[in-house]
Amino acid sequence: MKGKGEISKFIEKYFLHFNAATLVDAAKGYEFQLANGGKMLVSLAGAMSTAEFGKIFAEMIRQDKVHIISCTGANLEEDIMNLVAHSHYKRVPNYRDLTPQQEWELLEKGLNRVTDTCIPEEEAFRRLQKHIFKIWKDAEETGERFFPHEFMYKLLLSGVLEEYYEIDIKDSWMYAAAKANLPMVVPGWEDSTMGNIFASYVMKGELKTSTMKSGIEYMMFLADWYTDSSENGIGFFQIGGGISGDFPICVVPMLYQDLERTETPFWNYFCQISDSTTSYGSYSGAVPNEKITWGKLDINTPKFVIESDATIVAPLIFGYLLNM
Repeated sequence: MKGKGEISKFIEKYFLHFNAATLVDAAKGYEFQLANGGKMLVSLAGAMSTAEFGKIFAEMIRQDKVHIISCTGANLEEDIMNLVAHSHYKRVPNYRDLTPQQEWELLEKGLNRVTDTCIPEEEAFRRLQKHIFKIWKDAEETGERFFPHEFMYKLLLSGVLEEYYEIDIKDSWMYAAAKANLPMVVPGWEDSTMGNIFASYVMKGELKTSTMKSGIEYMMFLADWYTDSSENGIGFFQIGGGISGDFPICVVPMLYQDLERTETPFWNYFCQISDSTTSYGSYSGAVPNEKITWGKLDINTPKFVIESDATIVAPLIFGYLLNM
């Protein structure tokens, strides 16, 4: 516990059994991975950005405890939306009690609800749209192509959003990632709001599909990154389920089986914070041992599943890693 803060000491003293004990074991496993020169992929599902996860995740990036991110298109954009429109968000603590009529009234006010938090249409979505369109269009006119996250990095680093900032920039994980030029994959980006907007411009003839690099190209990029970065092993820390986790973990069997690069190492650490039920047949709820049969994890890979709320568990684990 040398150098550890009060949060770390608390969880080591009181988190002794069941999911709580697994949380501590997973945190120590993550720490061991980094101490031995290994790298870590973190995948973000759900609405972690709207949950203001950037307050702690940005510091993980700055302290080089995350080496590549896989996230949904929603998490990619919603961190920036929170950055530029925070004061316009509306919290609805009684969201479980809302009637269909009350939900409709939120829509009419331009408030898109994510559990207890409403994202403001005009100040968040549309504020980004006018600036990101120009960046998309400029790339197209010069014959350049980029990944979705690279366009977002350009948006943040250009400074055009600075006049709108409503939170401390250090609490934006996307800004921290952009400053570090952190590798990223954003599978299924087209189902996000910005993805929908991009598709609408293509349908109107104002942009070309080819300006945006594709999911296949993301997989190819990830394959090269994994090959070049696996000397001391790469771990996989999965927050939630879905495509942000499913997509990147498949790169190992793709390299090993499909490209027949049999020297490719398995992921050498795995942790998932999950609330998915295994018996329902969902891949998100599959126990880690199932991944052995798919050629993703080794028999001896340290494996952890914490069945709990990611908005509670992830900050505690990252707090431990940051010696809080």
